[in-house]
Parts: sequence; C-alpha cells; structure tokens
Amino acid sequence: MRDGGAACDTYVGCMSETEQPHRVLIVGGGPAAIEAALTLQRLAGDRVTTTVLAPESHFVARPMSVLSPFAAGGPERRSLASLVREAGAQLKPGALSAVHADGHAVMTTDGDTVPYDSLLLATGALPRLPFEHALAFGGPGAEERMHGLVQDLEAGYVRRVAFVVPSGASWPLPLYELALMTADRAWEAGMQVEITVVTPEAPPLALFGPDASASAAQLLDAAGIDVRTANHAEVPQHGTVVLRPSGAVIETDRIVTLPVLDGPAIAGVPHDPDGFLPVDSHGRVAGVADVYAAGDATNFPIKQGGIACQQADAASEAIAAAAGADIEPAPFRPVLRGVLLTEHETRFMRRDASGRTGDSHGVDVPPLWWPPTKIAGRELSKHLADIHTRPVPAGRSGVEVDLPVSIG
Repeated sequence: MRDGGAACDTYVGCMSETEQPHRVLIVGGGPAAIEAALTLQRLAGDRVTTTVLAPESHFVARPMSVLSPFAAGGPERRSLASLVREAGAQLKPGALSAVHADGHAVMTTDGDTVPYDSLLLATGALPRLPFEHALAFGGPGAEERMHGLVQDLEAGYVRRVAFVVPSGASWPLPLYELALMTADRAWEAGMQVEITVVTPEAPPLALFGPDASASAAQLLDAAGIDVRTANHAEVPQHGTVVLRPSGAVIETDRIVTLPVLDGPAIAGVPHDPDGFLPVDSHGRVAGVADVYAAGDATNFPIKQGGIACQQADAASEAIAAAAGADIEPAPFRPVLRGVLLTEHETRFMRRDASGRTGDSHGVDVPPLWWPPTKIAGRELSKHLADIHTRPVPAGRSGVEVDLPVSIG
C-alpha cells in the first residue's frame, strides 16, 4: 500500500487516492479501438478512465462477411456498448469533427467538446469505389448484390465472372475467398463458369510470403480459376476489364472488386498527401503531443484487422506508461496473420513482417494461433466467436500463443 491507501496491483502498480485518473479518449468503434480499450484495462486498471467515441451501435467482425452471399455464415455482430463495458470503458455516441491538440480536446460533429490527456485515433480509413462498373465487395449493399450474383450463376444467367484486385490501398484476401467459393458453388450447381482473378500482385497473396502464395495458387488452379498476376486493371464499361500494361481485354458478365482506402485526413492532425496519419513505432502521431493512432487510419501500408490490433497494443502500452503503469512499452513489430476461408476449407497464414526473424513465414490447415479468429487481436480474439466456437482454454490468451507449422 502507498501512503494514500490505494491497493497495489503487481503489474499495473499503485495509485494514491489523491491521484486523478489519466483520461484516455479512443475515437472509433472497430478492431483497433476495442483492442486498445481492452489492453488499457489490463495494463493500467484504474489509472485510466477510458471513453470510446464512435457513431456505430454495433461492432461487426467484417472479415466473416465473405460467407454471407453463399448462405454459409456471416459476420458476428456485437453490441458496441457491451464490448466497451467489458473493457471497463464508457461509450460516447458521436463522430469526430476535429482535434484541438493544443487544448487536449476534440470536437464532435454535434458540437460537443471532449477533453483528453491521451488521444488514440482509431477511426479507420475511408472506402472508395475503384470502378464505376463493378460490384465492390465491402461497400453498401454488396453482400446482397453478391448473393444475387451467386443466384444468377446457379440459374445459368452468369457464365463469366472477373474478380479484380484494385491498385491502391486495399486488403486482397476477401477477393480470393469470394472467387474460390464462387467456383465451388458453380461446380456444385453443375455450371460451366469462366472465373478470372486479376491482381497487381506478383504472385497471389504475396504479402504472406512464398509458401502462402504457392498454397493459394494451388487452390486457385484446382478450382479452374484463371489468375492474371502483375496486372493493373481498368473497367471502362460494364463487362469489360482492360489489363495494363499489356492492353489485353477480358470480356465478362460480372465484375467483382474491393474498395480502395483513403486516409481520413483528420482536421487538426498532420497527415500525408493521401490523408493517412504518420506514426512512429509506438503509435505516436508525428508533430502533436499525446496523440496516437492505430489501424487503417495510419500510414502503415498493410490495412488489416490483426495488424490494427497490434498497432493498438503498442499505442496502448505507451499510453499506459504515460498514465503511470509500471511497464516498458514495446514497439509495434508487425506479424501478419490471415485466414483463407471457404465453405469447406480453412488455411492459416502467418508472416513476420517486422524483420526480426528474417523472412519467417508459414501456411497450414490447422490453426497457427489461438484462438483461431479472423481478426487476430491479443485481447479482442478472446471476445469473438468468429470461426471457432470453443472457449479459450485456461492459461491460453489471444494470439500470444503461436502454434508450430506442420506443412508449408
């Protein structure tokens, strides 16, 4: 006990009765925001009071949405207020308008002023449709439109489908899942369908390394999917894909793509020409005191939920230390974890993108981490059902548990 009479926690440390809690404001309602709130609860305890400012009423595990068009499952939806309460935080409904860094406060679009001691910006990025004449999966109404495409394929109205990975900031994995499940559904329906994947990647899923690329190529080839790599696509009209630099033209019945992401360009905070927030390895935004960022809003080039959670962990450790927790903040060292999911098969992929272990990568059918969630967050994974339904065994916590690779 300190003289103030407060109880001590071995990890968090002690806080006297006269000390005021460190006010943390987290802006956003996605994976990085929830991961940060949960991490702060574990590291800082009552040294912080955490408020989550978000316009959403629900947290949606969007990576599972690829199953919805095939009536094979869908994204988990959790009450955002419930998740925030589990993190010992308070939810404030609203949207960010601007940051007043000098005054340590933010303005909301409703005109409210919310003060903070530390601010974590986890707003995500702004999705933009890359082509006028394509279905952008992840955009408004896309799951229903993709379901309609599957129904048309089963009825024989669609014979050719092109899946186009756009140039620019995006996450390509869902498009491969959609292409594979579409091919599988066509086979089950006894339909001869030409399916093409066009991507600017040199090999498919190159982010995960050569083992994952080879595994993905094997799946695509077995499904009869024509893959055009190292090609930037243009879609000048319905049913036409032009490949660059070759100028080759693919005529197709339907085109499926993904949104590209622009930075949020938050007023009052420095950002790069594309609107993304420049951060250091502890999530600190360059040029402003006590402002941190994590997730798709940052200038880190990989936009993925598990990476966002790792950035949130690093920023939360720095904030907890600033609040007086007895910890040495660890920098962000990205380890990319992804799940290639279809109706009948799941492949786990992992790559150490930090450079600490050289080019360490692997792919396997059994899980490579526990719990085996699509969004691999150290804290968040324990709160998601996702592709596993079993409870977390005693003594195992989040993706701190990496399992050995048996094939690759």
